Amino acid sequence: MSSPLSIRIATAAALGLVAAAGNLLGGYFVVRREWPRQFLQYFVAFGAGYMLAVAFVDVIPEAVRLGGDAAFLFVLAGFFLVHLFEHALAPHFHFGEEIHPEAMHLHGATTSVFLGLFVHTFFDGVAIAAGFLISISLGVLLFFAVFLHKLPEGFTVASVVLAGGQGRRRALQAAAGLGLATLAGVFLTSLLAGQLQYALPLSGGVTLYVAGTDLLPEVNREPGWRVALLVFLGAALVLALHYLFHL
Repeated sequence: MSSPLSIRIATAAALGLVAAAGNLLGGYFVVRREWPRQFLQYFVAFGAGYMLAVAFVDVIPEAVRLGGDAAFLFVLAGFFLVHLFEHALAPHFHFGEEIHPEAMHLHGATTSVFLGLFVHTFFDGVAIAAGFLISISLGVLLFFAVFLHKLPEGFTVASVVLAGGQGRRRALQAAAGLGLATLAGVFLTSLLAGQLQYALPLSGGVTLYVAGTDLLPEVNREPGWRVALLVFLGAALVLALHYLFHL
């Protein structure tokens, strides 16, 4: 008979697979040229608010409960880990931004952008698994936080590959590679469940970085009130789910 822990791990694996499929789906829409860019911005805006609220309301407080004040050091480490990879490996990375082919050839940035996103998506998987190891409710919250930016991740990496002069097949392979990184994060975290006091705050720091420095700047580039409102709606949904789960 399955234990509650094994059920949570199995659920994390299943939803990790769904999240990975989101990367592939984002790449598919780029290859097919059928993805409305305005909807991508809506995903980015809603995801930014949702991720920030999840990090501050659920992930970081739970990480402190598990590891005490030392958890903040790992939150900071997660934040700067992604900062390092983005600025050392993917300096031209932007969610959903059209990349000009001549710029990609000039800077040779295709591989570096993929590696930067690979690190992102690995920690997406870490966040999902770490959440489910704590509780079903936290796992579900983190899954939706991750899934909301899976389409933009796949969209971005496929756009970069195509702009770099490579074909549609390579673009889809790159998007699939990000999905595999997510699954690797899920499975590695599940295997190292005893190190949860480190994995959870690290994923919290990554979540803060992605929402605050990757997603929100893209939102601020868009005029109009609709995109800004979606940021607040994303945060409001987390608060509503938080209080619902804690009744």
